[in-house]
Amino acid sequence: MSFGQNILKYRDDILNDLKTLVAFQSVSGENDSECKAILEFILKRGEEFGLFTKNTADKAGHIQLGDGGRLCGVLTHLDVVPAGNNWDTPPFTLTRRNGRIFGRGVADDKGAAVVTLYCLKALKDMGITGRNTLRAIFGTDEETGMTDMETYFSTEPLPDYSFTPDSEYGICRCEKGILQVEIYSNSNNAVTLNEFHSGKAVNAVPDTAYALIDCNEYDDHQLYRFADAMDAEFEFHYTIDGLMIACKGKSGHACEPEKGKNAAMSLVELLASHFNYEQIGSLCSFLNNCVGMQTNGNSLGLKMRDSESGPLTLNVGTIHINDVSASCTFDIRYPVTMNGTHIHSRLIKLAGNEGLHVKLLTHSKPLCLDKNSPIINLLSSSYEAVMGEKPDMYSTGGGTYARVLGNKGVAFGPLFKDDFGNIHNANESIDEEKFFKHAEICLEAMYRMYTEELD
Repeated sequence: MSFGQNILKYRDDILNDLKTLVAFQSVSGENDSECKAILEFILKRGEEFGLFTKNTADKAGHIQLGDGGRLCGVLTHLDVVPAGNNWDTPPFTLTRRNGRIFGRGVADDKGAAVVTLYCLKALKDMGITGRNTLRAIFGTDEETGMTDMETYFSTEPLPDYSFTPDSEYGICRCEKGILQVEIYSNSNNAVTLNEFHSGKAVNAVPDTAYALIDCNEYDDHQLYRFADAMDAEFEFHYTIDGLMIACKGKSGHACEPEKGKNAAMSLVELLASHFNYEQIGSLCSFLNNCVGMQTNGNSLGLKMRDSESGPLTLNVGTIHINDVSASCTFDIRYPVTMNGTHIHSRLIKLAGNEGLHVKLLTHSKPLCLDKNSPIINLLSSSYEAVMGEKPDMYSTGGGTYARVLGNKGVAFGPLFKDDFGNIHNANESIDEEKFFKHAEICLEAMYRMYTEELD
């Protein structure tokens, strides 16, 4: 029996508190009051369990057990991306169905957050004597830039050993660089396209888009014909302001944009199939010519890959055009051995050729740890104690708190590779039994971090 099995006695309590966490509509950048409230809730629960807690500027906080030895941390986030569309269950209501748990955040990352809280409670309730200090660190801005961790670590030390259960098993030792930019014009120079709106988050594939255009009967007949030939779902509506075209796609995480269906870019492709540069404007022309339906950056001259982390990916997350401005956002995940500054410079050059400007939103540099680093050895032995086999090492295009940990932490769980989380998509969920298997692994790892003599 692994030590981690002791978490199972808290199964009902974990699900009850997860139900409460899911109900918070803690969309970072949109509902700051909800982000503050969910942080206050989980810190209060820590106090109720008799643990030490600290709130850092209402952006992040920690719950602590012990006060000596090495500082060890487990980092999770309480914020989520917008719910989006096409859910089969209410996104902010925890639903248990067919052995799965549904709700925005259950897999990313509220489920893991409540597990870390109960791992601390289990260690305290059992009277375990620790050699080290163990902190569960919670943030509220992981999805929109990780400024929460900038704030937190401006006053708190980096942990000596740490992991973030915000990815998959086995152990994610490499994370691609993340470059997010806005490409914009301070005017809309299109003569036919009056409005275009799609997407709410740069790091999600938009699943809906609509455009409002001035056109004649010939134009709309041609657009109908082109729409029928495309692999996308379109609707046409006549309004007093012109023809509105709506497109429905499939959302997904920007780290794997090829698994979604980008409604924004499908609609751009439809418009560009009939209208010329002057009619749809410089931004849509640039997107059609330099991106299209590609997710590998090939037409931008950015196609690249390495053996450590795989290929570059590109997602167009938002497009917003009105009568006074036009803008879009790119989320680029680039290989760990490549240079993000060079990618940024190329975007500036290509966009500038079309009279467009580029604004850097965020740039998170890549992370890559040695396979034999101390934290990887500790997590590997913890996983093996529960699962009876060693974990695989892998890389991801996802961005987690691991990249702010000074090469002393990695992403580790909570999803298993044979599960599907629909992260950043409709019907986000996690297999209930696998979720509690993660809880066992998490407690095993936190127990070892707390009790072992660490180098």
